[in-house]
Amino acid sequence: MAAKKQAAAAGKIKVTQIASPIGRPDEQRATLVGLGLNKIRRVSVLEDTPSVRGMVRKVNHLVKVEAAE
Repeated sequence: MAAKKQAAAAGKIKVTQIASPIGRPDEQRATLVGLGLNKIRRVSVLEDTPSVRGMVRKVNHLVKVEAAE
């Protein structure tokens, strides 16, 4: 089972910002910046780790997530 977690963690995800952070809490704006996003339609390819997944979950209404190739 540990091998599956390592295989998933070794992958990458593509995160695209689809909405503006205007009117959102500062915490959500900071999370977008931490993900490398700050403008609509900007794309960031990140390692698929639990910390990145947590950040994405925090702003899931502002981003779209896909598996990176």
